[in-house]
Amino acid sequence: MDAQTNPTARPSAIAAGSGWRADNREPSLANVFGSVRVRQGGSFWAKLVAFLGPGYLVAVGYMDPGNWATSLAGGSKFGYALLSVALISNIMAIILQSLCARLGVGAGRDLAQACRDAYPRWVAWPLWLFAEIAISATDLAEIIGTAIGLNLLFGIPLELGVLITALDVFLILALQALGFRWVEAFVVALLGVIAACFAIQIALANPDWGAVIRGFAPTVEIVRNPDMLYLALGILGATVMPHNLYLHSGLVQTRGYGPTEADKREAIRLSTIDSTFALCLALTINASILILAAATFNAAGNHEVAELDRAHALLAPMLGSSWAPTLFGVALLCCGLNSTVTATLSGQIVMEGFINIRIAPWLRRLITRAIAIVPAALVTIWYGAKGSGELLILSQVVLSLQLPFAIVPLVMFTGSRAKMGVFVAPRWLSAAAALTAIVVVVLNAKLVFDFVTGS
Repeated sequence: MDAQTNPTARPSAIAAGSGWRADNREPSLANVFGSVRVRQGGSFWAKLVAFLGPGYLVAVGYMDPGNWATSLAGGSKFGYALLSVALISNIMAIILQSLCARLGVGAGRDLAQACRDAYPRWVAWPLWLFAEIAISATDLAEIIGTAIGLNLLFGIPLELGVLITALDVFLILALQALGFRWVEAFVVALLGVIAACFAIQIALANPDWGAVIRGFAPTVEIVRNPDMLYLALGILGATVMPHNLYLHSGLVQTRGYGPTEADKREAIRLSTIDSTFALCLALTINASILILAAATFNAAGNHEVAELDRAHALLAPMLGSSWAPTLFGVALLCCGLNSTVTATLSGQIVMEGFINIRIAPWLRRLITRAIAIVPAALVTIWYGAKGSGELLILSQVVLSLQLPFAIVPLVMFTGSRAKMGVFVAPRWLSAAAALTAIVVVVLNAKLVFDFVTGS
């Protein structure tokens, strides 16, 4: 399945248009660049199978442990009302990830590399810092989620669980040594386990499906109610994640597609199909978390359930099954492990792309995890699971605040004919992406205003 090819056979240095200041001499994720073979002249379905994978690694970021906290809080407090936010966020994600595929294939560079080329250092370096903050916030959610999962399933204390998460670097190294397709297979397998766990729990919860359908219709109350807006932004931050935009624009280049315009157009199309299917799965799982919280906690009058351990404890009596908490814990642990893989890859892309520093993946992983472990350990030691739940939600809002710094450059680059050449995004797609960027910026401004004024 993996065929190590010579990166120079499809050089990423080729500029799609004349708008880039310099050739991109180093490919994104050089150790796996072009390593997944795509049969030239094969059938559409054979080629699609070759392109399936990166979208599911991206989808992991849309259902990480931080998303669980925001979805549980939203479902328990406001019932099914915030399902509309999950749906809108997913549509935004599909639009933005399609632009990432276009940038990675059409321009032959990931978003971090594009920013380094397009902006002076005084702009590019702060963007790099913001990206690192977003990755650290993501890693923080993964640490807490994995530690809570270990605690729920095996009784391991949270403090010890936080430290154990540092060992996941060896899992990443083992998978990468086998080949990139093994990394993708591992992620897809865990996604299947997560989906199965929630399918069983939803069947046990037996939600009001009429209310579920109505919940997908947006309401102005989301903007008027500061508490609802705060959780809505948390869901948005947990769904459309900044590091995923860097990640996807690099992952699509692991495919060994040809160098011609026709080859690249086909690669963009197949990569977009891959990410769209994967994000639909992510929406299903995200919606399942919120529906489960609404059908159990909200329906029973428990409106303040944001802590993962509390949700775990309440599920058994509410669903009448001792299996429900175990399924919840298994799915949570799988989410934490999956998110570890994608955080490592996105961290590598961001560091190499922005500041052109290349270090061993295991060292990069340890640095990122060390930064995130400190606040996670302090919070779990001093405040326990309750503080961890609040920190999870805060990490997702931090992610939401970082979004404009990744979305705006992405929209600008892919909408520029000078930079993209014949692969420039269609006007309708650029307009939809620009509207997405505006919505994100406005909602974040509203959040900051409410926080400052205390409203």
